[in-house]
Amino acid sequence: MPPRSPTTAATKTPLEGMPRPVRVLVVDNDIVHARTMGEGLDRLGYEVVVAGGGNEGAKQLATDPFDIVVTDLMMNDIGGLEILKAAKAASAETEVIVVTGHGTIPSAVEAMQQGAFTYLQKPLDLGHLRTAVEKASGGIRLRLQNLELNRRLDERFGFEGVIGSSPQMLAVIERLKRIAPTDATVLIQGATGTGKELVAQAIHQNSPRKKKPFVALNCAALSENILESELFGHVRGAFTDASSDRIGKFEYADGGTLFLDEVGDMPMATQIKLLRVLESSEITRVGSNQPVRVNVRILSATNRDLEEAIAAGSFRSDLYHRLKVVTILIPSLRERAADIPLLIEHFVKQFSKRHHKAIKGMSRAARLKLAGFAWPGNVRQLRNVIESMVVVDCDETLDVDDLPLELEPEVTPVAPATPVADADAGVASLVGRPLEEIERIFITETLKLTGGNREQTAELLGIGERTLYRKIKEYQL
Repeated sequence: MPPRSPTTAATKTPLEGMPRPVRVLVVDNDIVHARTMGEGLDRLGYEVVVAGGGNEGAKQLATDPFDIVVTDLMMNDIGGLEILKAAKAASAETEVIVVTGHGTIPSAVEAMQQGAFTYLQKPLDLGHLRTAVEKASGGIRLRLQNLELNRRLDERFGFEGVIGSSPQMLAVIERLKRIAPTDATVLIQGATGTGKELVAQAIHQNSPRKKKPFVALNCAALSENILESELFGHVRGAFTDASSDRIGKFEYADGGTLFLDEVGDMPMATQIKLLRVLESSEITRVGSNQPVRVNVRILSATNRDLEEAIAAGSFRSDLYHRLKVVTILIPSLRERAADIPLLIEHFVKQFSKRHHKAIKGMSRAARLKLAGFAWPGNVRQLRNVIESMVVVDCDETLDVDDLPLELEPEVTPVAPATPVADADAGVASLVGRPLEEIERIFITETLKLTGGNREQTAELLGIGERTLYRKIKEYQL
């Protein structure tokens, strides 16, 4: 019986809502018996493959992934215990159900000791088989649902920790997905606090180098001599206090990724040596003449305009072009204001757990204060503000009284105080207008206030999101 995906699986209860059917391999010398078992499971919506013996079953396990394996214990070629071992070797999460005759119960017990889910005795009852497979698939379905949920969350909200659903960040995430699997050098540009190192980590974690080290070095924080020692290492006696040999970041990151933060502040002499490494894939420790081969992917970041630095003579043009095979520009938080509510939720959960605080949520007034702030420190500043609010909170709801004092003067008030006469004039200007026009004005202005965030807009207006979507379409906003 060839592998097949049941066309009616989506309407069958056992697999309803699943990202894919649970895959089952049935292995039995008696091909008629194997097909009978397979057809009985197929009707429940499982994706079934039948193998007419141990050899064929082992070949299937070597080439295809399976969630459940149903195998006869005693077969002419390869026995059920060997199939069990092969299934567990292919995936420790694969569940194995052993079918055994009355005379081989001790072998079935041995199979259980080696990790089998359960065993069934012959003559096999199809109802018992279905029940056993259903029990085995319970944990598998939960795992697959979690994987699917994580995949959807990743597609909607981020890329391995890069959070955002605004058009600007979705474009960045899509670009990251394209370049991460490659070995290209990447220059990440953006203002201070936009999350450049987080982006570099995301590239590394989604690359073939993810099992090797990710090493970060801030080039602006070190003097020229110390920076070269940190990058390339040194040998004993190379300079004062060099009492022993020491490997540098390049050697430590061998096979992995080296992230050079604030590369625009690197001294000119070090730039020349870095360029040589990029061209030759060799480093030389300070005080040594012996080159060392390294295999490192370089990611770099800066908040400086490197083209201006080149024009000013403080950055090498040839190094610039070697570093920027691919460029990623991270928008400021002000440019991606629609992501603020999402970032707030993320940081509240993160810091509630870290500081062991039972935070139920954030008030509307506090959200509006945060939405109206200019955020010159970008995501890093927002992160620090949320952590501060979580730490000082005493009533399990983050409110304006939890905001840091230094934030208050810079917050743009949502409803600035105006003279009564002006307020009356504003109301008077709406008198006599159609209600639809007034409603359109309020929705438009609230959308501006929230940076286009529809969920927050609906909350502020006191209407459902579906109603808001319908109004946006109706008014062509």
